[in-house]
Amino acid sequence: MKSDVANRIAAELGIRVGQVKSTIQLLQDGNTIPFIARYRKEATGTLNEIQLRAIEDALDKSNALAARMAAVLKSLKEQGVLTDDLRAKVESCLDLRSLEAVYLPFKPRRRTRAAIAREQGLQPLADLMLTQERIGQPRNVVLKKYIDPSKDLPDADAVLNGALDIVSETWADQADTRQWLYDQAFKFGKISSKVKRGKKTADGADKFEQYFDRQESLGRVPGHRVLAMLRGSDEGILRVWIEIDDEREIRTLQRRLVTNRQFEFYSDLTDCVTDCYKRLLLPATESTIVGQLKETAGDEAIAVFGKNLNDLLMAAPAGPKVTLGIDPGFRTGCKVAVVDKTGQFLANTTIYPTAPKNDVDGAGAKLIDLIKKHNVQLIAIGNGTASRETDAFVGDLLKKHKADLSKHGLSGIAKVMVSESGASIYSASNAAVKEFPDLDITVRGAISIARRLQDPLAELVKTDPKSIGVGQYQHDVNQTKLRKCLDRVVESCVNSVGVDLNMASAALLSHVAGIGPKLADNIVEHRNSNGRFENRKQLLKVPKLGKKAFLQAAGFLRIRGGQQPLDNSAVHPESYPVAERMAKALKADLGKIVGNSTLAEKLTPSEFVTSEVGLPTVEDIISELAKPGRDPRSEFKIVKFNDSVNDIKDLKPNQVLEGVITNVTHFGAFVDLGVHQDALIHISQLADEFVSDPNEVVSVGDVVKVKVMEVDIARKRIAATRKF
Repeated sequence: MKSDVANRIAAELGIRVGQVKSTIQLLQDGNTIPFIARYRKEATGTLNEIQLRAIEDALDKSNALAARMAAVLKSLKEQGVLTDDLRAKVESCLDLRSLEAVYLPFKPRRRTRAAIAREQGLQPLADLMLTQERIGQPRNVVLKKYIDPSKDLPDADAVLNGALDIVSETWADQADTRQWLYDQAFKFGKISSKVKRGKKTADGADKFEQYFDRQESLGRVPGHRVLAMLRGSDEGILRVWIEIDDEREIRTLQRRLVTNRQFEFYSDLTDCVTDCYKRLLLPATESTIVGQLKETAGDEAIAVFGKNLNDLLMAAPAGPKVTLGIDPGFRTGCKVAVVDKTGQFLANTTIYPTAPKNDVDGAGAKLIDLIKKHNVQLIAIGNGTASRETDAFVGDLLKKHKADLSKHGLSGIAKVMVSESGASIYSASNAAVKEFPDLDITVRGAISIARRLQDPLAELVKTDPKSIGVGQYQHDVNQTKLRKCLDRVVESCVNSVGVDLNMASAALLSHVAGIGPKLADNIVEHRNSNGRFENRKQLLKVPKLGKKAFLQAAGFLRIRGGQQPLDNSAVHPESYPVAERMAKALKADLGKIVGNSTLAEKLTPSEFVTSEVGLPTVEDIISELAKPGRDPRSEFKIVKFNDSVNDIKDLKPNQVLEGVITNVTHFGAFVDLGVHQDALIHISQLADEFVSDPNEVVSVGDVVKVKVMEVDIARKRIAATRKF
């Protein structure tokens, strides 16, 4: 059975069977995907993380199918209907939909019209009709035999209708008939939407204006439009339905199901097809199609969310610099917090540089004092309410005090607008309260904003990814699948960057391969009680962190300035002996090789390959010796918003502005121009050439130049283009 599963997965993914088998075995042994991708390349044939995830998903799918198949076979056996032929049909199913189609006729269901007819003893008559073989007797003579007032069958019509109910249900339960109509619908059908009566001017209806009267081919409708229509339906604004040419399908179905014109009940069966289609087949098909459309669209949306989240988490860090964070506000003022190079909280205050207080001088004095006192190098400003006004104030302040700050060695202080999405949710979380129990929630928000600039990954992992705001209809999709995707993205990002064991929060550590929340808390508690870790081996002293967890996690944890130079690299402790052999071959101290690309380049990989250590691992070790713990994230860049543009009213068509991509969807990308409302760059406006996928040309965090096309102040909509 395992071999069959591996063969099927290999064929489906286009991967060698041996690679699939090795991966499955590694997964079943409890290894994590990041560990397998990085440290078990010989076993998997250097499969990358995406391929490994695909195998994991296919295996989960196969296991789910096997579990459901076992349940179906058990049910059929208990019903006493399990034949060798039926068992073969069940076991030949390759997906859940085909399995459910085979099981449908035997699936326990509510008391239907057909069930009542069977209770009345009309199954033999229905079987007679289904065979469609000439009886040699008039219809009335056949029907009269079943008339029985005591069974609520007072006349021939009641008998006929009951038998036809059984026939309708039998036809509707046929897997091939259901599949035929499903295929016909997807080939020729359409999904349609109309605004409900009286809902055109309802609150929120304008979001669905383009769907007030819309029709699209089922085979070509984009996923984001499916989700928009269904959301409009859920909110009571739209009526959504599947439109099929009923007359054509009924005629075709009549030819498929009613084949003997000489049969005494031919005309009755012909009419029965119409009942079967309208009452049973069509509703079931529509339900299946809508479910399939929603699932497919949801999977696409989840993929978009995952890509955007990955780009956001992997955004370039400003690095270990003293940072001042500002959470802007009007009436309640701007909350200010300063953190040191490692993100530790230093000081906070509140300033009121904007309306209604307009205390520019007092606010300026407080900021300059904090900047000088703590040698601030960066200023992070949240992009929410009052952000542009606060940004303008800070810009003017830095210009005014440029000479004075320069005297204190503080020239070139940069101010950066930072996304606030999810910051308020994190600030109110148990983790934030535990870290800063004595600080106001808004001060925690300012700290988070500052830390987001220093290291987006380290700070954003503390926030529920759904609150970060880089998704497409994330609340409308399968939440289990969404959570799985998000967890994978976070795990992948954290492990690809690596984590400083002596600085990382428990939230960040919990995403390291093999650790999890409980061990992360134990690591932090051990660190707080015993001081910094000097080498990776000390991890084994952490309560409940055993050899298995150590094996999975060690390579992704970094120790700067520790006893073992390799501990600040991605070289796994199990490979230290190989690195030591390399040092011996170069006749140099290991500490002098780490970070010395000139020396590392002198190594010949093939000379260190053994039966236990293959070429991929050797090459990775040499690469790490040359550039230990290299951060895969890009170089930090600052977007320069136009100082004269602070509000949507300041925007005019044909303005060329610089902005930052905040979200990428299937229909385009959103760009922050510094006016509180993101502008939409439609997919047709992303590049001069044709673009099939926006992700091919832009990613979240990209700094881009755009031209304003249209500004709708009333609806707070901005259209922009990169074609100029």
